[in-house]
Amino acid sequence: MRLATILLCFLLALPASAQGIQQTKGNFEDKFRQLDEVLPDPNVYRNASGAPGHQYWQQEADYTIKARLDEDRRRLSAESTIRYTNNSPDTLPWIWLQLDQNIFRTDSMAELTDDFGGPGRRGPAVSTGGGGEPARLSLEEVRRQQAMEDNEYGYEIRSVRLVNGGDLPHTIVGTLMRIDLPTPLEPGQSVEFAIDFDFNIVEENTIYARSGYEHFPDDPRPGGNDIYLFAQWFPRLVAYSDYEGWHNKEFLGRGEFTLEFGDYDVTMTVPDDHIVASTGVLQNPAEVLTAQQRQRLERARSADEPVFIVTPQEAEANERTGPSGTKTWHFAAENVRDFAWGSSRKFAWDAQGHKQPGAENETVMAMSFWPKEGGELWRKYSTAAVVHTMKVYSRFSFDYPYPTAQSVNGPVGGMEYPMITFNGPRTTLNDDGTRTYSLSEKMFLVGVVIHEIGHIYFPMTVNSDERQWTWMDEGINSFLDSVAGYEWDPDMPWGGSIPRDLIPYMVSNNQVPIMTQSDSVLNLGPNAYGKPSAAYHILRDTVIGRERFDFALKEYARRWKFKRPTPADFFRTIEEASGTDLDWFWRGWFYTTDHVDISLDSIYKMRIDTENPDIDLSRRRAELASDPAKIGVLLNEEQDLPIWVLEHPGITDYYDENDQFTVTPKDRERYTSFLEGLEPWERKVFDRAVKEDKNYYVLTFSNKGGLVMPIILGLTFTDGSTQKMTIPAEIWRRNPREVSKLLVFDKGKELQQVVLDPNWETADADIENNYYPRRIIPSRIEAYKSEGGNSRLSRDLMNEAAGE
Repeated sequence: MRLATILLCFLLALPASAQGIQQTKGNFEDKFRQLDEVLPDPNVYRNASGAPGHQYWQQEADYTIKARLDEDRRRLSAESTIRYTNNSPDTLPWIWLQLDQNIFRTDSMAELTDDFGGPGRRGPAVSTGGGGEPARLSLEEVRRQQAMEDNEYGYEIRSVRLVNGGDLPHTIVGTLMRIDLPTPLEPGQSVEFAIDFDFNIVEENTIYARSGYEHFPDDPRPGGNDIYLFAQWFPRLVAYSDYEGWHNKEFLGRGEFTLEFGDYDVTMTVPDDHIVASTGVLQNPAEVLTAQQRQRLERARSADEPVFIVTPQEAEANERTGPSGTKTWHFAAENVRDFAWGSSRKFAWDAQGHKQPGAENETVMAMSFWPKEGGELWRKYSTAAVVHTMKVYSRFSFDYPYPTAQSVNGPVGGMEYPMITFNGPRTTLNDDGTRTYSLSEKMFLVGVVIHEIGHIYFPMTVNSDERQWTWMDEGINSFLDSVAGYEWDPDMPWGGSIPRDLIPYMVSNNQVPIMTQSDSVLNLGPNAYGKPSAAYHILRDTVIGRERFDFALKEYARRWKFKRPTPADFFRTIEEASGTDLDWFWRGWFYTTDHVDISLDSIYKMRIDTENPDIDLSRRRAELASDPAKIGVLLNEEQDLPIWVLEHPGITDYYDENDQFTVTPKDRERYTSFLEGLEPWERKVFDRAVKEDKNYYVLTFSNKGGLVMPIILGLTFTDGSTQKMTIPAEIWRRNPREVSKLLVFDKGKELQQVVLDPNWETADADIENNYYPRRIIPSRIEAYKSEGGNSRLSRDLMNEAAGE
């Protein structure tokens, strides 16, 4: 899932302190303590390497659904048959299902616990006011409340019964339903039952859902047209796992879904002028497509660029008339964890075959569906972005696992399901009837298609628990969509997923650890998307290296393809496959709210003493001479005050003619004695060190943010040369607050400047303490004209009342 607000844009012209951001203080707990202290113990289901254990299991749920869309009433009716197979070692006396449409009931937990002015998926619809100002309630929120009052949403469950049997007792608990079985379901057994249900379809732009309809009242057809997107639309089995049992958490809107894999056979009866996009493969093209459309679809399989199945001109003509009856579209999907679809007479449709030689699906049909409002933006970029995503993501995981990959335009900004995604960006209609789009809309479309198609890999195939750990799929997906974005066009101003973008969030007080359960996260975008993505960029580019990190991520994807991993499985696999102990990294980034702020406090330049007084004392004389003169002596010289010893030469002695650095015979005797006292190997080492006369520098660092990180140094030398050096994070293992490092360079190689983290790789919050010597801070200032106040006390109400 991707929201427009998750496209994070942060001010980078100033350090965090200069932006008025109050940095949080790190807790400086020992990040190098072994993470196994908090991770669950390995077992026969999940082993210590992070791989599935030799007794790993998961349940299976197969669905047959017959759905009917009543466009006039905007209502969906369906009959579903579910075959549930118990592959666990446990006996199950009941089963749980998710009833996600019930979130739209006025008595749902989500509605009753919606905090006035608090963070939520709908955004800042309300404000509590303050400073004498009234509280504010957006008209969008008022419209939503009115729609909830005027319509009855949620499921109407008409029957729950055994196939070829009687009714099943069931209990509805908010967005969940427990079905009590007549006999407990033993390991290896299956049960088949049927559920008939109906629900009123929500208007997505009014209710702010993940699916629903969008109405186009200005279309030429009388009454206008709709686009329907169906997701979370049928009662679905709650997951049952080895680590939690039934995952029967209430659906509150933010934490997404935890589901079982299975096979689907679904028919949708819709108005006969509709085009349907769906999870799965169309089983009856001859019954729902024209001969020309079937020919175009076949040609698209081998085309090098998208081919229209329904052209924009045909779609515009189609939306002017009405249906003459209904058609039934039939789709089948194997081994998917969910099923979604869209339906409208407004859809143009293009397709292109993406080749995967040697894969299970050697040709994947990349397809896009959009109304005229999508315009050239969708024609140019949607299907192309689908193909690009599969090429990039497959390098990091596995061949795209399904026969279709679809992008559908509608009211949903960005959501993902097996083989199908809903994406929202559109063109703008101008006064002259043309349609154009901004760079931000182009970026939004390309970015959201990459992101949502990427979700078909994570979590639609690598089936992590979205309800519990949003970051497991969103973090990996945000990381990979940023990689894909820069490979699409590195000059586009992408943002929100690389380390430097996350600094304002990481130093703020309004955050919780990444490991927080999804519904309790304060800022979902940076917490579940941006911060873990930044972490993976740091691991790949700085800590582990690209080759080993890419290998490890691909191994994680391979191990858990069509299985359900936990955070422990992910952490252990990355360490196991990369050969890197990362406990310090996981502890800091995922279990705390510490941030990165490493300061380069001082640099000491040193030179090895030769112990030869004729050399060393001369050096010390030169060092003293380079010190500033005493201020009193300078002022005396300015006043031309006389110097006593110069005016009375008769009182001078040895010490006036020789200074403290004059070499004496005793000094030379000590030097000879020192050399004679050295062991042969010591003399050899000492003589070489004196001859090489290298430059020794001691750099001192302090950790102000709490997170330990590799120390990355950009070194500039007086001869103009530069060097980059990385000191592993393990330098902090004994003291997380301050460390020192000795650097040695050849004679003639003298440091001129050192910059910590010169390429901004680690999300360091204050770059100004990274420079040594410190730099003058570049910034900007803008002049402005003061404006008068607008309060009723400052306004000339007398004039306003007189109509002036």
